[in-house]
Amino acid sequence: MPRSKNAVASKQRRKKVLDQTKGNFGARKNVYTVAKNTLEKGLQYAYRDRRTKKRNFRALWIQRINAGARIHGLSYSQFMGKIHAKGIELNRKSLADMAMNHPDAFAAIVKALK
Repeated sequence: MPRSKNAVASKQRRKKVLDQTKGNFGARKNVYTVAKNTLEKGLQYAYRDRRTKKRNFRALWIQRINAGARIHGLSYSQFMGKIHAKGIELNRKSLADMAMNHPDAFAAIVKALK
């Protein structure tokens, strides 16, 4: 009995990798062995950077809140300490948005803290 290789599944598997690497430069998009390595590394970066993105945004929000608070004579740590002491339940994302786009609302929060 002849050996069955299941070429259909093999071709589909290779095609899936090449479809995922569409848009890469040179051999990274059309040579299977190179494309497979590129895809694996890209998925590793994607996994890692989904976590890094959270860190980067938190750091950005803290910088924006600090800049907004310093305009009103407070440091970031003083501002956040007073926010927690007063029991104001606003997260850093919304506070940073207020500091950047709605300075009058941010000023009202600072006024409530003083």
